[in-house]
Amino acid sequence: MYYIIYLSAGVNWFNEEELTEILAVSNQNNPRDNVTGLLLYSEGNFIQLLEGEEQDVKNVFTRISNDQRHKGIAIIASGNIDHRNFPEWAMGFKSINAGDLTELNGYLDPSNTDFLANKNRHITTNLLKAFVKTAKKVA
Repeated sequence: MYYIIYLSAGVNWFNEEELTEILAVSNQNNPRDNVTGLLLYSEGNFIQLLEGEEQDVKNVFTRISNDQRHKGIAIIASGNIDHRNFPEWAMGFKSINAGDLTELNGYLDPSNTDFLANKNRHITTNLLKAFVKTAKKVA
């Protein structure tokens, strides 16, 4: 199993409709591509974890990198993992500052105290938790 976790900045702040579209496309494409993960959004910034077989993850990342809706894409960690962190999610999603999106399939609420609590202390979940903690301080 392989993972990439990256940061990027939107070319503009995304509204609920735009975020819903991103999630819908991810929920359609990622099962087809055998990729799972988590996408977090706050104040115009994204952090995303993609996981799966190495070539599948790299193909999805290449497609995402060519998306003109964001810029400054920077891989902050990548490598091999023993197992998927999010095998049940085509793409878990949380917008830390947007409107109430709890009705979306795959929505995750990091304000819950058990956010990622059952996940191993791997760099992937530590980076996601740090993003959430920083976003809460800014909001």
